[in-house]
Amino acid sequence: MRKLILVALGLAAAAGLLARDYYVFSPDGSVRVKVSDGSSLMWSVSKNDVSVVDSSAISLEIKGRGVLGRDAFVSDLSRVYRNDTLKPTVPTKFAQVRDRYNELTLTMDGGWSLVLRAYDNGAAYRFVTAFNGDVEVLGETSEWRLPAGTKAYWAGEKNPDYITHAEAFFKERVLDEVGSDTYSYLPLSVKTPDGLRAVITETDLFDYPNMMLRTGDRGALKAEFPHVIDAYEMRNDRDVTVTKLAGCIARTPGSRAYPWRVLCIGTDREILENTLPWQLASPEVPFDWSWLRPGKISWEWWSGINVFGVDFKAGVNTETYKYFIDFAAKYGLEYILLDEGWSASTSNILEAQPDLKLQELIDYGKEKGVGVVLWTLWTPMKADLEHILDQYALWGVAGVKVDFMQMQDQNMVNFYEDVARECARRHLLVDFHGAYKPAGLQRRYPNAMTFEGVHGMEHDKDSADISPDHDMVLPFTRMVAGPMDYTPGAVNNATKDDYKPLWYHPVSQGTRSHQVALFVVYESPLTMLCDSPSKYYQAPEYTEYLSKIPTVWVETVAQEAAAGEYLLLSRKTADGRWYSAGLTNWTGRELTLDTSFLGEGEWTVRIHRDGPNADTWAEDYKIETFTIDAGDELAVKMACGGGWVAEFTKK
Repeated sequence: MRKLILVALGLAAAAGLLARDYYVFSPDGSVRVKVSDGSSLMWSVSKNDVSVVDSSAISLEIKGRGVLGRDAFVSDLSRVYRNDTLKPTVPTKFAQVRDRYNELTLTMDGGWSLVLRAYDNGAAYRFVTAFNGDVEVLGETSEWRLPAGTKAYWAGEKNPDYITHAEAFFKERVLDEVGSDTYSYLPLSVKTPDGLRAVITETDLFDYPNMMLRTGDRGALKAEFPHVIDAYEMRNDRDVTVTKLAGCIARTPGSRAYPWRVLCIGTDREILENTLPWQLASPEVPFDWSWLRPGKISWEWWSGINVFGVDFKAGVNTETYKYFIDFAAKYGLEYILLDEGWSASTSNILEAQPDLKLQELIDYGKEKGVGVVLWTLWTPMKADLEHILDQYALWGVAGVKVDFMQMQDQNMVNFYEDVARECARRHLLVDFHGAYKPAGLQRRYPNAMTFEGVHGMEHDKDSADISPDHDMVLPFTRMVAGPMDYTPGAVNNATKDDYKPLWYHPVSQGTRSHQVALFVVYESPLTMLCDSPSKYYQAPEYTEYLSKIPTVWVETVAQEAAAGEYLLLSRKTADGRWYSAGLTNWTGRELTLDTSFLGEGEWTVRIHRDGPNADTWAEDYKIETFTIDAGDELAVKMACGGGWVAEFTKK
């Protein structure tokens, strides 16, 4: 018996050696990250002792190196505490971002390590390898075992090659009930039964494919990745059929850091202030960024280039686009966009349509202080990137909108970086359209101003999807990853009962004040005004109010929020003004704004709010101006599908 007891004790001791636990806590102690080594590398995350991610497997499989995370033993560890202030070149939420975290690095036998960070508002991990030469990554395990009953805004894609524009019409679903027949791209926003909002995403994504998530056993989320696309055939000028996949998800240098797997945590209100995807990305490359100019851009595609009340025939011609430039100059907009159709063909983007004198137009814009941005299809850019951009720089173009990329594999990720880098070298800004979500590129290359990857207002032309209900989901889902090219600003607005899709005379859903509030709430350093200048000229008060709202912010304060329902937030401008905005879904509601964020003193407030009849006539609004003392409370009354905006200027 004594011998059996000793054997049992010996086995228990051996088991203890094989499964050791390591912890890292956030600076305020609220977030705890636990990692266990041994037969399988496992991690878990809790907030205030409430589980957010239960024990979940993580690993990286590299050809010839095995599975990093299986029979993994820590040989050394180090800890770092940081409390820094980061200053974005293009600030979307804050001009100064507090970067405060505790970091734990676990060095494993075999030349690799796992790095973990705990922030007060989230957690993240990444693999780091130090192998000679190049390697093939065969796969990566990233499990996310969430508490039973967790709900998620699920994207629900099925394409086996992960060909997607990443434009989800989000539906909140209980994860346990989501079948494994669809995957969700990132970011994935979930809410635990304890009421915590958690957003799963990734950042510092370079030379590696996008991560997708699919439900597995017991509702656990498991990552999957597009394999490298080695060959494809063009079905038309933009869409591909994949014909050859590699046996790996990445071919990459053996000595590198892999993307961060990020978990943003907080209440719905706190998520609106979360900047972890930007904080965890690589610092900007050491270029001269003094030329970079965020701002607004007048867009012609949504309105079908419909201008009226003029003495020329509207279309793709010099007169029409000069009209857009004159409008932009009148209201202080920084840019106009020439969308698809300006070039001789979608494949020939070095020659304009015969009625469009492009150089004359660009020069005219410069005289008026308005830059010209050109739409380009991704395929000719990929084939001849540097030559095309050299010509654009020679013409004096301000930037490019690259469209229809759709693919999510390593090669496409590298194409994004190639575009951002080569454009930066030529002082060109970039709008990535037909794109996946931001994943760190916007910090490394601040000229990567905005990304689509969102079911935006362009779809007002052909569906009823873009409703106030949809608008109230985006700040808690897609926007957490970074800037989004949603394209607000409709002049014609409709109630739920009156709305119908119109391709050539599009209308938005919700009130006109709802449209104004989108300019404050939605983050995009390059924000498009979607409607026709002719329509804006008919609504001068509205247009003048929109034109003064900036696209970058030095401070953000979220006051109230409930995902899918309503929010109330305030943002400070570089010149010392503040804007507060309320948004609601198809339910009208009243909130109260405490203006203590203003500090002290008297302030002039100019409010754009729903009119008394906005519930039945969505274009009904009222602008009023008065004086308040900082700390006063303001009533925020919003109609069904409504909005509310206040501009504060210190007296």
